[in-house]
Amino acid sequence: MITSPYPSVLSLPQVNPGVVTVLDYLIIKFPRIAPEVWRQRMSDGKVHRHDNSLINAQSPFKEQERIYYYREVETEPVIAAAESIIYQDEHILVAFKPHFLPVIPGGIFVSECLQNRLRRATGIKSLQAVHRLDRVTAGLVIFSVNPATRHLYHHLFESGQIHKTYQAIARINDEQLLVEKQLVGKTWEVKNRLVRSQPRFTMQVVAGESNSHSVITCIEQSTHEALFELRPITGKTHQLRVHMQCLSFGIKHDKYYPVLQPLSSDKIDAPLQLLAKTLDFIDPVTNAPRSFSAAHNLSLND
Repeated sequence: MITSPYPSVLSLPQVNPGVVTVLDYLIIKFPRIAPEVWRQRMSDGKVHRHDNSLINAQSPFKEQERIYYYREVETEPVIAAAESIIYQDEHILVAFKPHFLPVIPGGIFVSECLQNRLRRATGIKSLQAVHRLDRVTAGLVIFSVNPATRHLYHHLFESGQIHKTYQAIARINDEQLLVEKQLVGKTWEVKNRLVRSQPRFTMQVVAGESNSHSVITCIEQSTHEALFELRPITGKTHQLRVHMQCLSFGIKHDKYYPVLQPLSSDKIDAPLQLLAKTLDFIDPVTNAPRSFSAAHNLSLND
């Protein structure tokens, strides 16, 4: 059994969903985890409050209380690709995340994630990601170094004050070539309404007021592929993947869109061709402009 050395945190909801104990809530919150597992974790002292006081099977549910627990898995994949630190100061750390490495623990990943790798490399146990990238997406991620200023960097993302650009590669079919022989320099603005689909980790476009917005430009083209620069104005889950699909330029090696493919092992030699390339913002602590760019670029194959 592999147990995370760092706790995961969960805030109990403001409205009680009809439970009596913390255990009751954890059972309905995580239906894939057997109740006996939670009881054993509590018996082993692996579920506690912010002040480190232990939670047991009889501990009452208290609205908005923060619960800490330690994730466990039987086995965990090892991602061979290496991360790198782009920048670090007393408040933030900017790192490059390779394809297939999760930012934080999740699913079958406990120790093998960017956040835990960086905690081990830097010795900063309080290091915390202030935003996310999909596990299959590569690119830049900002981490908070100083808990006292962490909320300021969270607010940058919550208020849309971070300007991000991505790169993506898509296949071009013969019909698209007949309609638009020259894609380079063309820009598309995509606005639509994205909501959760089934299964819930996927998204779909529905009628209604738009809640997602991206600007997409073709910057390079070969015989059967094109390289795009993507600027997300909003930050919905899978927004860029869906918006590229809306333009009929599905991102190369996307296993979710347009059709969800059966669960399979990662193809290390065929990663999703999506890269979080740049991050630009005004630092909320120093008020100085910040600009970070990944050295890595996506390349057309033909």
